[in-house]
Amino acid sequence: MYNLARKALFCLDAETSHELTLDMLGAGERLGLIRPFVKPIPANPVEVMGLTFPNPVGMAAGLDKNGDCFNALGQLGFGFVEIGTITPRPQPGNPKPRLFRLPEHQGIINRMGFNNKGVAHLVEQVKRRRYSGILGINIGKNFDTPVEKAADDYQLCMQAVYEYADYITVNISSPNTPGLRDLQFGESLKSLLETVKAEQLALEKAHNRYVPIAVKIAPDMDEVAIQQVAEVLINSGLDGVIATNTTISREGVEGSKNADEAGGLSGAPVRDKSTEVIARLSEALGGKLPIIGVGGILNGADAAEKIEAGASLIQVYSGFIYRGPELIAESAKAIARLKHRS
Repeated sequence: MYNLARKALFCLDAETSHELTLDMLGAGERLGLIRPFVKPIPANPVEVMGLTFPNPVGMAAGLDKNGDCFNALGQLGFGFVEIGTITPRPQPGNPKPRLFRLPEHQGIINRMGFNNKGVAHLVEQVKRRRYSGILGINIGKNFDTPVEKAADDYQLCMQAVYEYADYITVNISSPNTPGLRDLQFGESLKSLLETVKAEQLALEKAHNRYVPIAVKIAPDMDEVAIQQVAEVLINSGLDGVIATNTTISREGVEGSKNADEAGGLSGAPVRDKSTEVIARLSEALGGKLPIIGVGGILNGADAAEKIEAGASLIQVYSGFIYRGPELIAESAKAIARLKHRS
């Protein structure tokens, strides 16, 4: 059924198709039309960051930026859904067109630029939560906030969403917000994470509830950079790391239609790069922080490979666009088989 729907959706431009899909999913959930068509996924609870995830397969941030559709996504069987990236103030993002398919490579290029309706809108949506799985909220800075003031934006978002999130992700790795990736390195990263940790502890005291925080990093790092990031993450006292975001590399897609478009590349072309970062990061972290693996998961074998590389959980996004809901169950079953063998 999804293959037929995908053919129709792929006749539209990528962003129109994206918006239409979210609208249809939202309407389907409100009308009770989703659950009867979804096969239940066997429970496979995983303890990560002090939370119990019903199964280890999640939806990555970026699909549901504004929290408009997470209840519907949850009904598809995801063990966790991450919404955002959200910024303190609404912003339109980059000029259109800004989302491009590379179907021959099962890839997607986006330069969306954190287009979203602002954190206040997302909070109102989350107040109507019906989804019983784990809900993550991914936060970022507004495009016009100077990098040296970025911590202020992360604090504002944390303050707004802390009460409603099961975990929070600090996104410092999108290639589509000028200067953002500079926050991943050296003193900039150390200073930002110190501020985030202090805010987390203050909010824990205010709400009498500890909400874990993960940091999302890019795949475009060499071994030295990975070692340095791992050291800062360990010393930060934060709770997890998501590896990885999209890549600015075009390796493997050179010469393809849309390959020269600016933005981050996701899907199958980033799979090996992401898995390599996870493996190196896992070794550098030495089990001190859990990893959520994301990047190029198109089938169950890809999902299991991320776990074998050192991830505790996985997320899908581009693979979900190309494969549909069957990817969720396929990935969950592959991970369950892997754990059964071990």
